[in-house]
Formats: sequence, C-alpha cells, structure tokens
Amino acid sequence: MATTRTVLRDQLTAKPGDLYMSFELGDKHWHISIGGDRRSVSHYIVEAGHTEEVADCIAKAAARLHTARVHSCYEAGRDGWWLHRWLTELGVDNIVVDPASIEVNRRARRAKTDRLDADKLLAMLVRHHSGERVWSVLREPSPSDEDARRAHRELQRLTHERIAHTTGSARCWCCTTCGPGSSSVVATGRHGGTRIASRCRLPCARSSSERPRG
Repeated sequence: MATTRTVLRDQLTAKPGDLYMSFELGDKHWHISIGGDRRSVSHYIVEAGHTEEVADCIAKAAARLHTARVHSCYEAGRDGWWLHRWLTELGVDNIVVDPASIEVNRRARRAKTDRLDADKLLAMLVRHHSGERVWSVLREPSPSDEDARRAHRELQRLTHERIAHTTGSARCWCCTTCGPGSSSVVATGRHGGTRIASRCRLPCARSSSERPRG
C-alpha cells in the first residue's frame, strides 16, 4: 500500500493537466469513471471498500494521461466521510455532493445504471471545476459529529425495521384468521405501544347483527 501511494504521488506531479474521477458507491461494488474535459472516459469496477484497488486505478489513469492533479467526487450516503478522508490523505481533491441538489431532467427518459450515474457525476464534476454551479458541496463534519449522526441514523433504521416487521406480522395474523381477503391496520400508541385493528372485508369480521341469517 505504501508503494502504491508513493508511485501515485510521483505520477500526479509529473506533467500538468487535471484528472477527474467520480464514484458510484454500491453495497458490493464501486463503479469509478475516470477521465477529463477532452479525454475518453475509463471505467473501473472495484470491490466496495477496497482502497488498494482504487489507488491502483488512479495510478494507472494518472500514468496514462500524465496528470498533475486528481479531482474526485461522490454522493453523500451510507458510507459517510471515511472515503473522503482517505482520498484527501492520498492527495486527491475530493468533494462530497448533496444528492438532493443534483440536477435532474424530468423530461428525459434514460436507462439508470451505476455506470451511467458515475459518468453523469464525472461530467458535472468537470463543469463544477470550470466554474458552473451544478450542485451543493457538503462540509466535512468532525469525527465526533459524524459518530453522533450515525447513532441517530441507526435508531431511525431500527425504527423503520420494527414498523415493517410489525405490519407484516399483523397482515399475516389477519390473513390466517379471516382469510386472504382481509387487511389490517397497525397503529402506534402514544406511549409506543402497538395496536392492531382488523379491517376485514369478509363476513367473519362483521358483528352478529350484520351477518346474514338463515
């Protein structure tokens, strides 16, 4: 890893010119688009979190294009800021972008793939460094602030999972009791308790006075 960093820093100061790189971060793989304003775009797929592979991709592209400086970007999300800090230590000028601020053409219809998303980020990164205002760049929080946010996000995730499991269990219970045509409503009480209200469309849910006789 130390050898890769040494080679990378030497190559980045070889000749003038800028290299642009964008990340589309996935659960298992990262899609990386590397290119420049007038250069063809190279695409790489690396294992998620594998920094040595990322460094090798940058080194190869920098050697081929004789790059003086590397600019990169990725959308803020679950991976947090550790990748930003690692890229900065590597000598890369990285920015983290607010996904909600990225421009979207509502009328255009196109296929959505990780590669296309990475290419779009790359094109917008070039426009960003040319002076256009194309998105909002987020400020890096301190490690302590990031840890505090992580706990809050984890609590939200667990809350959503609990609601999903409770709703699914209620539906299964109602379908087992009243049949497949039934449904259920799950309401959360003021003190956090869960109340299951059956809303069936079958005769079993009707009161005795409503049921047809004889």
